[in-house]
Amino acid sequence: MWCTSSRSGSNGDCVEVAGFTDAVGVRDSKDRQGAELSFGAMSWTRFVAATRAGRFDTRP
Repeated sequence: MWCTSSRSGSNGDCVEVAGFTDAVGVRDSKDRQGAELSFGAMSWTRFVAATRAGRFDTRP
């Protein structure tokens, strides 16, 4: 099942995420029929941890 973050704004600029048995899927919420990416569970866990730690923040 695909989910959109509850923190997503109303402008539609967000991604959807789905947990599968052996991977995590990511797709553009504006193009649900378009390409999907998949990540292994460990890679996804590291990405989420880095995001929460602010490692990808580009704002001053």
